[in-house]
Amino acid sequence: MGGLTLSTLTLSHFRSHRAARLELDGRPVALSGPNGAGKTNILEAVSLLSPGRGLRRAATDELARKPDAIGWKIRAETTAPFHDLETFAEGGESRQTRIDGKAAPQVALARILRILWLVPAMDRLWIESAEGRRRFLDRTTLSFAPDHAEVVLTYEKAMRDRNRLLKDMVQDAHWYTALETQMAEAAAQITANRQHALARLAAAQAGAETAFPAADLSLIGPEGEDMPDDLAPALAANRRRDMAAGRTLLGPHRADLAAIYSAKGTPADQCSTGEQKALLISLILANARALAADLGTPPILLLDEVAAHLDQNRRAALYDEICALGAQALMTGTEPGLFDSLGNRAQSFTVAEEGGMSKVTET
Repeated sequence: MGGLTLSTLTLSHFRSHRAARLELDGRPVALSGPNGAGKTNILEAVSLLSPGRGLRRAATDELARKPDAIGWKIRAETTAPFHDLETFAEGGESRQTRIDGKAAPQVALARILRILWLVPAMDRLWIESAEGRRRFLDRTTLSFAPDHAEVVLTYEKAMRDRNRLLKDMVQDAHWYTALETQMAEAAAQITANRQHALARLAAAQAGAETAFPAADLSLIGPEGEDMPDDLAPALAANRRRDMAAGRTLLGPHRADLAAIYSAKGTPADQCSTGEQKALLISLILANARALAADLGTPPILLLDEVAAHLDQNRRAALYDEICALGAQALMTGTEPGLFDSLGNRAQSFTVAEEGGMSKVTET
C-alpha cells in the first residue's frame, strides 16, 4: 500500500542543522549516527508538520539554531497529491504555517499529513501522570479526527474563562451558565472522538497478525471515577468545590487512559519495562493500520531510537510490519547495523557533527 509521503525535507537554521535537505522516495528512512549528531532533530522537524509543539513539545524560540538566533524554517513537499508545506518562525516571532504558499492555521496540517511518533521519553507513559497519557490519546485521536484539536481548543478556552471566575470568587450563576454549556458541548465531542479512536485501535489490534502484544484500552476519570455523561449539570453542582480549588475539577481535561496487557490480564503500569515498550509499539502500529484502512494510505511514522530497545527478532518483525503497511517511517539509531534486516527496503542516511553543525549524507 502506498500513498501520501514526503518527497523532500529541507531544514534551515533548525536546531543543530544550519542547512539540510533530504530527497526521499517513499521508502522507510534509516538515520544513523552518534548521540548528539542531530538525528532526532530531523524527526522533530517532521513532527512540526502537524499541529502542536512537536515530539519534544518545545517552545518556538527553542527551535532556532544557536547562536544564529535568526529564526528557523522547515519545508516539505509531498507526493500523491502534491503539497508544499512550510512552518517557520522569524527571529523572535511566533510560529507561522503556509500550505501551498498560503498562510494557514496549524490545525490545517492535520488534514494533509497524519504523523505518528514514538520517542524514548514515552517509555514512561504507563507509569507517569495522567497528563502524558491524555496527550498520547489526543495525538492518536487527532490522527482519526483532524477537527479534534479545534474542539479541544474551544473547551480549554471556555474552561480558562470559568477558572478566572472561580479564582475571582464570582457567585452569580449567570456568569457560569453559558461557559458551562459551551464546555459541555465541546466535552461531549472530545469524549466521542476519543472513544472512536479507542474503538479503531481495538479493531486494528484484533484483526492483525503481529509480533507485538495487544492492549485493552479504556477511558476513565481521575482516580478511576466514571466520567459524567452530561457535564453541564455536573459543573453547576461542583462550583463550590471548584471555587475552593480555584480550578475546574471535572471534565475531559481530567480523563485518563487505562491499558491492560490483553494476553496476561496485567495493567500496563505493572508490566515489565520491555512489555511496556512492546505495548507502545503495538499501539503505534495499530494506529497506523487503522488509518491505512480508513484513508487508503498509511501515516508517516517517526520512531526515535526504537531499534535499540528490541532484540534482533523483534526489530525484524517491526521492519516487516512497517514495510507491509507501505509506511514512510523515519527511524534513528546509533549504528547502521541496527537496520541491516531492512536491506534495500529503506533509504539510509548518516548524520554527523562537523564544525559545530549537523551534516546529513545519504549512504
